[in-house]
Amino acid sequence: MCEVFKVSRSGYYNSLKGTVSKRARENQRLLSLIKQEHQKSRQRYGSPRINEALKAKEVRVSRPRVARLMKQAQIKAKTVRRFRMGTDSRHSFAVSGNLLNRNFSPAAPGQAWVSDITYIRTLAGWLYLTVVLDLADRKVIGWALSETMRAKDTTVAALRMAISNRPVLGELIFHSDRGVQYACDEFRKELRAYPLIRQSMSRRANCWDNAVAESFFKSLKTEVVYGTRFIDQRVAAVEIFEYIEIFYNRERLHSSLGYRTPRQMEELLNCKPRAA
Repeated sequence: MCEVFKVSRSGYYNSLKGTVSKRARENQRLLSLIKQEHQKSRQRYGSPRINEALKAKEVRVSRPRVARLMKQAQIKAKTVRRFRMGTDSRHSFAVSGNLLNRNFSPAAPGQAWVSDITYIRTLAGWLYLTVVLDLADRKVIGWALSETMRAKDTTVAALRMAISNRPVLGELIFHSDRGVQYACDEFRKELRAYPLIRQSMSRRANCWDNAVAESFFKSLKTEVVYGTRFIDQRVAAVEIFEYIEIFYNRERLHSSLGYRTPRQMEELLNCKPRAA
């Protein structure tokens, strides 16, 4: 029987005695740590981020081993679903050229911001989320929740919060899609109050030009929205606040940042000497 199942005789007799191997004990310990990190992330982390979280705690383990233990224990990250983004580009306003040109890695904060709007369904109606991210540290520096799609409630409100949190000190590219909330006179007037800001827009029907903002919304929808039935806009607002201000900006590990959080990256970049 041992030959058929390719196990050692000593291993078979040890199993009869109820002894647990050193490897099995180590797997039990690792699985306990994996479950802790999975719960800490609210089931948002898969094996890559859990592995990085363990490494940060000086737990030496390979990613394949983490993935294998998670599979055996049926521990999964929340799955990705397709979603539709949403600003309306069918308007008569002028559009700006693509100044960003997919340069998603500026050298320092305050050089390039990206922004977008998405829809969130609740049982009491729609909620609209507008965000502004700094590409240098991927931090959400401005955001606005509204029950209307008016520019003053969406793009203008998010821009004002971003400037309040991170004042414009040098030339800055503000990039978005061609949505009416970004092209309208009300938003352009707000931008003109800051001469150092240059407006940039994606090419027509080209989602890759604003990939970072869309990637944020994909994470938000996967990790918070999908699978949750919000009773009303207030309940949804509480969950979104927790995700952006507590989890995403402070705790979520980003592969594009070398598995650092936006807050860690912000601190790292602010410590670097600026070029003369």
